[in-house]
Amino acid sequence: MGNQFVRIDEKNWKRAMHCRIFRDSVEPAFCVSFELDITHFLQQIRKQHYSFTFALIHSVTVCANQIEEFRYRFVDGEVVLYDQIDTAFTYLDKETELFKVVNVPMEAKLEDYLASAAKTAEEQKEYFTGPLGRDVFQFSPLPWVSFTHISHTNSGKRDNATPLIDWGKYFQRDEKIILPFSVQAHHSFVDGLHIGKLANALQAYLDAF
Repeated sequence: MGNQFVRIDEKNWKRAMHCRIFRDSVEPAFCVSFELDITHFLQQIRKQHYSFTFALIHSVTVCANQIEEFRYRFVDGEVVLYDQIDTAFTYLDKETELFKVVNVPMEAKLEDYLASAAKTAEEQKEYFTGPLGRDVFQFSPLPWVSFTHISHTNSGKRDNATPLIDWGKYFQRDEKIILPFSVQAHHSFVDGLHIGKLANALQAYLDAF
């Protein structure tokens, strides 16, 4: 059924002009890579025996849902604002070394999400269960490489406004554990300011985990 959304009256929307300009771009999405300090987060994850991947997906989704600009999408050519965004992530089949895309609804409680994500990922047999819904954040971790930049394939659909979130292999620098992290978003809705808000909110969330 999907999450609820409201249609935006673009005539009276403060971002209408910015949205139109970037929507007409050949490549309306932009990607920013930065680093996160996960020293405390990693300690807590290991102490609780949580899945690093699923716990981080949940943490990012909590923070991104709190920023309105990350919940805008295009539906039937119109701008809408969802009340909540769920998750979709890649999950590697170790035997075939091929990934599957798994959809898991967001849960307020971390433990509930961890259980649901693990169960769904293990039980899903298909690599792809159909087109992704608009009301997801798409996660595609790259834990084998400590990247400084990352780019993505382009479907050619300029109204595809689903944010794509990645991270690489974490590493130690001095006394800290550093995680390369990237966010790709549609510029019709998201500016650098909003990427900055997410980066700051997520770092604070991980520090307090």
